[in-house]
Amino acid sequence: MVPPVLSRIASFLGITSLNATGRDAYIIIALRSLRMFTAGIPSLILALFFSSLKFPDSRIGVFMTLTLLGDVLLSLLLTLVADKLGRRRILFMGSVMMACSGVVFALSENFWILLVAAVFGIISVTGADCGPFRAVEESILSGLTDEKTRSDVLSWYVTATTMAGAVGAEVAGRTVQALEKSSGNVTKAYHALFWGYAAFGVIGSILCLGLSSHCEAAGEKREEMKERGRGSGDEEEEEVLLEAMTPSTTDGFDHDRDNVGRQTNFRVSSLQKKQGYFSQISKATRNIMFKLWILLAIDSLADGMTPYSLMNYYVDQKFHLSKATLGDITSASQFLCAVSAVFAGPLAKRIGLINTMVFTHLPSSIASAFIPLPSTVGWTVGLLLFRAALNSMDQAPRTAFIAAVVKPEERTGVMGITSMLRTLSSSVGPSITGLLSGYGTFWVAFLATGICRIIYDLGLWVLFVNVRIDKDTRSEDDADSVDDDAWNGLLSDTESDVSSEGRKTKDIDHGENKV
Repeated sequence: MVPPVLSRIASFLGITSLNATGRDAYIIIALRSLRMFTAGIPSLILALFFSSLKFPDSRIGVFMTLTLLGDVLLSLLLTLVADKLGRRRILFMGSVMMACSGVVFALSENFWILLVAAVFGIISVTGADCGPFRAVEESILSGLTDEKTRSDVLSWYVTATTMAGAVGAEVAGRTVQALEKSSGNVTKAYHALFWGYAAFGVIGSILCLGLSSHCEAAGEKREEMKERGRGSGDEEEEEVLLEAMTPSTTDGFDHDRDNVGRQTNFRVSSLQKKQGYFSQISKATRNIMFKLWILLAIDSLADGMTPYSLMNYYVDQKFHLSKATLGDITSASQFLCAVSAVFAGPLAKRIGLINTMVFTHLPSSIASAFIPLPSTVGWTVGLLLFRAALNSMDQAPRTAFIAAVVKPEERTGVMGITSMLRTLSSSVGPSITGLLSGYGTFWVAFLATGICRIIYDLGLWVLFVNVRIDKDTRSEDDADSVDDDAWNGLLSDTESDVSSEGRKTKDIDHGENKV
């Protein structure tokens, strides 16, 4: 039996919630941890790798911008079809593409070939996970959890993966230093690291095979119906509802569904044609998300101007540090991010999601603007570490907030759009920083970063601090109003068109009042 003190500590840190969520949560966290470990490689060496190939600063910035723009298009495409093709298939494809891009970077030094590989392999030029896979993973975790466990599980999702990124940056720095000493050629050392990047992509694809059908949209919807008391009903009715409300991905890899009946197929088919992907996002959700998306775009622009790869490049140009030292700084920064993220969940339970996001992120934003001021390595590194210590505490509360204000069937789409807009905004940043660096005014990028992040923090607090997302209100609204034609059309064959339209209007009004 676990001692009461340890049980309380486990509950406070969210370990109990993580255990209750089950094996899929551990696999998802392990999958992204592996991806973030490998992301530590390009975040540390990408700009330095291109510099060793004699690419000018402006071209390095353009490369990062084009890579992020390509990631936006790929993210949009894969996110839109994730629930239809199967979430597990998308994650599996991502790992395979990662392995392929690692092979290309290990063999080629051509700018355009590397660009294509970076886009399709979702090479992280910022040190963050900018592809569509995080949105899919967060949607899966949101579906596997409830209001009580969600912030805890997402906090561990951020913590474990950030820690993996820290270890990856440390390993990359030490490996480059060792290979450079043994071969005398730093470019060959960079190529060798990308072989490791490819190997981890293969391991990730194997991990994807262990995910269960609960990760799919239809599996999530089945659990939702059970919570509503429909799980004990007729199996044929459940199958019809699942078919109408979500794409047929209950199995994800290999799924063939039998016909339920000519009339049922006709109704399901017509409903799917009538509903577009974006039309499934309700008006109440759009009212909240439009404002949040604008703020997130500002924050992402700031992050794009000073990602880890460019900060390492700035410190290297200013102080001429060794690659191992740069790896130590990046590793320590991400380690502090990981440790602080553990406390985001408990803090959010006490002061609220929005307050946690704002009051942990704002000091980090202010520190970003002052990074160019010190003339010594010690003070510069101190500011970098202080910024990093509070930089990630808003991630889990932000995801939990989005999951709380949207309905389950909207989550993948909303999180995918959020990821796409963040990547699109951040894609502009490297080009701006590249131009500033070319004119010898790199410091302006840090100042602009701080200003944009402060605007994001203050706007977030002003616009969303009073938004209610308590469980009782949320569950009551969901029980009474599922803003979806499939629900309205299939729950009762005798319901008239007039009553259906009336109910839908009532649902929309009810959603507006809640927000």
